[in-house]
Amino acid sequence: MSRDFHTLLAGARGAALLCALVAALVHANTLGNRFAYDDVHILTENEEIQDARNLPRLMLEPYWPGDWGEELGLWRPGTTLALGLQWALWKDRGMPYHLVNVLAHALATALVVLLLARLATVPVALLGGLVFAVHPVHVEAVANIVGLAEIQAAVFFLAACLLHLRGGGALARPTACGIGRTLAVTALYLGAFLTKESAVALPGVIFLLDAARERIGFRELGAYLRRRWTLYAVLAGAAAAVLAVRFAVLGSLARPLGPLGGDLLQQGVPRIWTVAGIWTHYVRLMVFPLDLSADYSPEVLPIALSWNALGIVGLLLALTFLALAWATWRDRDLAPGSGSTRLVGFGVIWFVITVSPISNVFFLAGVLLAERTLYLPSVGAVAVAGWLLARVLRERPRTAWVLTTAVVLLMGARSWTRNPTWQHTGTVFETMIADYPQSGRSQWVLGDLFYMQGRVSESLRAYRAAIGILGGHHQLVTEIGKKLIGAEKHRAARFLLHYAWREEPEWGVAPGYLAISHFQEEERTEAERFARVSLAADPDQGVVSHVLAGALAQRGAFAEAIPWHENAIRNGEGHSWQQWLTLARLRLTVADSAGALMARDSARARAATEDQMGQIERMLEPYSKPAPSS
Repeated sequence: MSRDFHTLLAGARGAALLCALVAALVHANTLGNRFAYDDVHILTENEEIQDARNLPRLMLEPYWPGDWGEELGLWRPGTTLALGLQWALWKDRGMPYHLVNVLAHALATALVVLLLARLATVPVALLGGLVFAVHPVHVEAVANIVGLAEIQAAVFFLAACLLHLRGGGALARPTACGIGRTLAVTALYLGAFLTKESAVALPGVIFLLDAARERIGFRELGAYLRRRWTLYAVLAGAAAAVLAVRFAVLGSLARPLGPLGGDLLQQGVPRIWTVAGIWTHYVRLMVFPLDLSADYSPEVLPIALSWNALGIVGLLLALTFLALAWATWRDRDLAPGSGSTRLVGFGVIWFVITVSPISNVFFLAGVLLAERTLYLPSVGAVAVAGWLLARVLRERPRTAWVLTTAVVLLMGARSWTRNPTWQHTGTVFETMIADYPQSGRSQWVLGDLFYMQGRVSESLRAYRAAIGILGGHHQLVTEIGKKLIGAEKHRAARFLLHYAWREEPEWGVAPGYLAISHFQEEERTEAERFARVSLAADPDQGVVSHVLAGALAQRGAFAEAIPWHENAIRNGEGHSWQQWLTLARLRLTVADSAGALMARDSARARAATEDQMGQIERMLEPYSKPAPSS
């Protein structure tokens, strides 16, 4: 049976195709999903991305639209482009987006198989590919539309690795096509890095691939660097260019909001204790992914204030796996057809390198743990799984068949039943609240649900519970303040927004909402003051610019109001005919007849009905004779 098995699976391409089909079948029930959770904010509520003409501009803006764009520290122009082009094709039909995700996951699975086949035997590649195809930790990336960022980045990343492997050994003489391959690998690196930040780790993985195929000790390091310096120099230049543009767009290289309730992670020691505990969850999710969650906030994964059992176990697991990598690295080099145990060490180090950017070790990643972020690191885990299953297959074929079948069926069943969690926002929230009602994010979500249903008092109770659990996290407090403004509870809203402003004085979101609150209460002096503070931090806020223009106009400063109103139009408010009409009226007050006519024409172009056209003419009639500027 073992010989027949090897004969049947002699071709890596056949194994890749089989695993890709399994990946597509296991996630086929995601095609009935719609828009869920972040999909809503990125796509269905984001009018900017819904016009393909905006895409060139949006690719030079933060990935997350709205108030928290810069603060979240995300710039993913590759993802913005992919989703924007899809919206141009599918609009708000959910199925095509999910089909793209499923096909992308199938492609990534095929690339995993081909990569493992270049480093080991085809059975190892097949078995590892099957585990990758069905692994439940991938559900969030595949079943949630915006999870395409993880899959797309992984496809570019894996393709770059495969292309690099085709270039020969690390210490061999450079070939004539070396420069072309270097540029192609760099292009794929840019594709991955511009899609997801964690792809920055590719140069480390390239060194890992070279070191796994040939022994590179201190004596060989000089020859290796002479061989590869061009590749590393070009990759470094590409990374520097991306980071430079990232800094221009976000104002920093890495300044995301800390994890909800994770303010203590700003201190070094609690971060070490907490990260050690997270390694326990890494291993659990890779080996036994039964208990899954859309939220790993501190109530699900507590911040450690000292060494505890979870942290000690995590540290021991990390040290054990690193020792295992060191021990297995002594075996022969990896190569096609090799059954070397070095693949185990390769898998462990792959995981460590690729998980590092999102592990909260070097900088805060915004989340303690998210299953979607383990998509690329899991390649290392399935490499180890493939080697172990192939080893059992060689020594105990029947046991291997039973074990492999059980792993694929159980993991596939868990993925199949998990996929509907991401059917729409309601199913995500319901699952989150049912699984972890003690979670601060769950209480926050519950408050949002009550608020959307008009049950304001119940929503406020849930928000109070969320603050009690998570503490005064800047984003949470600000978002609750925003909801209170909508409920016309301005006093409570201002109390929270002043607190958020004191906590993060350099961010402009909280003072922006304070400006809106005072403007709604017709307190134009305070509205102007807070609007100026907010716009000093972030001048590209359309609504706050509109508030400042309105406050200035109310005290007669028409000339000063005009540029701020124009700024509001440039930053998201220009779709409204009322905004252009107001601009026309402002220009008439300063005797700018030509500018007023242009603004009037823009208002007419955006008017949808005859009644709106009539309103434009009637509202401008009193201003037909320009008044002197104040």
